Amino acid sequence: MDWFGRAKISFTHHTSPLTLQQKDGTTTDLLKVCELATPPCQLNPLLFNGHVQTMWTVVKEHGPQIYYRRKIFDSDHKLYAGTFTVDFVTEPHQDFEEKLPPRTAYFSEQDFANLPSDDSKPMLIVLHGLSGGSHEIYLRHAILPLVESGKWEICVVNSRGCANSAVTSGLFFNARATWDIRQVVKWARQNFPNRPLFGVGFSLGANILTNYVGEEGEGCLLKGAVAVGNPFNLDVTNRALRRTHLGRLYQRVMGTNMKKLVANHKETVLKYTNLDYDRIQNITYLNEFDREVQTVTWGYPTEDAYYRDASSCDAVLGIRIPFMALSAADDPIAVEEAIPYQEIKQNPYTVLCLTSLGGHLSWFELGGGRWHTRPICNFLNKMAFDIDLDAIKPDACDKFDSQFKTHFDPVQRKLQILDLNQ
Repeated sequence: MDWFGRAKISFTHHTSPLTLQQKDGTTTDLLKVCELATPPCQLNPLLFNGHVQTMWTVVKEHGPQIYYRRKIFDSDHKLYAGTFTVDFVTEPHQDFEEKLPPRTAYFSEQDFANLPSDDSKPMLIVLHGLSGGSHEIYLRHAILPLVESGKWEICVVNSRGCANSAVTSGLFFNARATWDIRQVVKWARQNFPNRPLFGVGFSLGANILTNYVGEEGEGCLLKGAVAVGNPFNLDVTNRALRRTHLGRLYQRVMGTNMKKLVANHKETVLKYTNLDYDRIQNITYLNEFDREVQTVTWGYPTEDAYYRDASSCDAVLGIRIPFMALSAADDPIAVEEAIPYQEIKQNPYTVLCLTSLGGHLSWFELGGGRWHTRPICNFLNKMAFDIDLDAIKPDACDKFDSQFKTHFDPVQRKLQILDLNQ
């Protein structure tokens, strides 16, 4: 039992975690870095379980004031055409755009053209949760210490249609939508050649980030990543939500948010897609939304097939950069039973930090602070400033060959039966 909000912390990891060279010449490993980055977890004792922690997020506080400038990117993927937006953290300014989230304005063409740099400041690329954006309070809490330090450059990739961004091709996002983060990482590598790049994802964004890092494998351009409140196995999380009254309440809230998102882009939906707008507006739960939108858009036969394909639990095996997952055992949305413990134990590049309390992206402390801020920022600062990143030489991703002519590809998520005559 957790007394007075004092959460227990456990770590899941490979028996031989990734060895890391420090800039002072000493050696450490990924587990030790994660342990040192993680302070004791003392939460508000009045928010005594995951449901109360999670529901407390509806209490609207202003949160940290983070200022952004936005750039609209044209997708460079021939199939996934259209545009998406990226919000870059900037110095405080007053020229806000009324149609954008608070403290956000567009870049001028000249200012964006002047953005590329040969400096070596670490750069963080952030992915938000379902239907969110750069304005989310949990996200602003998490990046505030990095912003205040002045040592980091930070941007947030908004999922298509989110954070008052336009949908210009009829393509919304899904849980495997790794193409926009991939484009931003490549763009950052090209325009900031000396900056070490890192990634942080929250909830659905954590699932997307994990899929991206796993897909890239040893060729990943990021130097490290943190996945916070990752649902990992979407099929398991969906079934867990549907079997309880409170779970169905969360499903209803998320379904309503997604209905609103589609309603905000009604003209585009009617112009560019064959989605049934009226049927979408009549859904109640998130899984019904996925049935009406994701299956039609992407060709999945059922929403369950979409959940199985979009899950990031198998992609964990393909990760070849230092990767920290941060989860709460009492998270009622990204449920503990969906965490791929065995896959994490198989991969020396991954460590899971699990708190016994915290809810979904909550971790509220007395006074309104959020505990997750500290392990995230501590891990990133340790990796960026203490670890010799150039000394990390990723291994090739295994195909997990068996005694037969078969192998399992963690990205394709299918056992491949090879030609026995080869």
